[in-house]
Amino acid sequence: MLKQRTFWLDTVSMPSDENPSPLPERVAIVVIGSGYTGLSAAYALAKRGVSVAVLEAETIGWGASSRNGGMVLTGLKLPMQTVIQRYGRELAKRLFQCSLDSIDTVEQIVREENIDCGFARTGHLLAANKPKHYDALKDEVDFMAREFNHNVRLVPPSELQSEIGSRVYHGALVDEVSAGVNPAQYVVGLARAAEKAGASLHARARVNRLERSGTRFVVETGRGKLEAESVFVATAGYTGSATKSLQKKVIPIGSFIIATEKLPDDLARELSPKNRMIFDYKHYLNYFRLWDGRMIFGGRAAFFPENENTIAKSAEILRREMVTVYPQLKDVAVEYAWGGTLDFAFDMMTHVGEENGMYYALGFAGHGVAMGTYLGKTVAEAMLAGGTIREHPFAQFKFPNAPLGLYDGRPWFLPFAGMWHKALDWVE
Repeated sequence: MLKQRTFWLDTVSMPSDENPSPLPERVAIVVIGSGYTGLSAAYALAKRGVSVAVLEAETIGWGASSRNGGMVLTGLKLPMQTVIQRYGRELAKRLFQCSLDSIDTVEQIVREENIDCGFARTGHLLAANKPKHYDALKDEVDFMAREFNHNVRLVPPSELQSEIGSRVYHGALVDEVSAGVNPAQYVVGLARAAEKAGASLHARARVNRLERSGTRFVVETGRGKLEAESVFVATAGYTGSATKSLQKKVIPIGSFIIATEKLPDDLARELSPKNRMIFDYKHYLNYFRLWDGRMIFGGRAAFFPENENTIAKSAEILRREMVTVYPQLKDVAVEYAWGGTLDFAFDMMTHVGEENGMYYALGFAGHGVAMGTYLGKTVAEAMLAGGTIREHPFAQFKFPNAPLGLYDGRPWFLPFAGMWHKALDWVE
């Protein structure tokens, strides 16, 4: 029977919200959100002796950090060619280097804190849905070597079976630097590391109001209030009305995943011989990988955030997509289906910044495992240094509002965005 439940949650004991510790009256820094970004920031701050409280509306690690595909990827959401066109070569190179540093940051924390989350540099595979996509990947190999001194490898159609047990693709590109993790095990390990360093973590402490009072912030939650010198907003796709100016810049988009029953070893090896993190070239993309003998298959099956209806509908769509890619799985049971909410900016870029003592890192667009960890640490270090976040590569461009101001945090336009992406795939 299909469980509308995150598979990863059955692989780890998530932090309990029973008998929550009382809120402190005053701390140096309040972090709002207990995903990778917030916990990484809290970990970095606490290690340096700073008093920091993490406030979470639900349970620790509840959001996308415990629900994603566990892909720790190089690059940004936008193609690097587009990044160069927008921002120039120098800034583009700094931004790409951040993506490499972000994977190193995850690996360093996992190693230093002995987090058992299956971190492995298995690389990613970008699969071409059509012959013209493969032609574009040929150009990408040369482009990445020339502009970024980053080596990626082309896999021609004749060799594709060594990488993926599917015949629907027309070649692929491999980047060996990318990695995979069990996302829930990683976020739990990060939470424990932050607590061990001295951070206080507070579940069921939704921030209802945030206001500046002199040189301090007064933070009102469902469990009481506290004061802080600075605030770091790390709420990703769950950014709410307490930080309205940021909520209006973030588009929450649903992403959905199914997990099969455990597969025979020989079938699992056939599907993904090298255990890559795999995603395709489509605008309405699919992404998938193996974990412990199960196929974990995700995609933008519906753009609206997760609920019982969108999860059920998405499970049907994703199963059809999975069987199209892997006909070998047509008789395999899907045991789990779930969804989470990603955060996109209107320019498809990640943004960091500071507004009157309120810092933020938002707009990860599906790259939050690595980039959230990295920017949580980076923003924390900037807070300690007195505002140097303005010099960071991701602070060098404006965090845009919606065109014509036609957005208040409720994404009424998502059905049209979904149709547009499907239309682009059809045209191509």
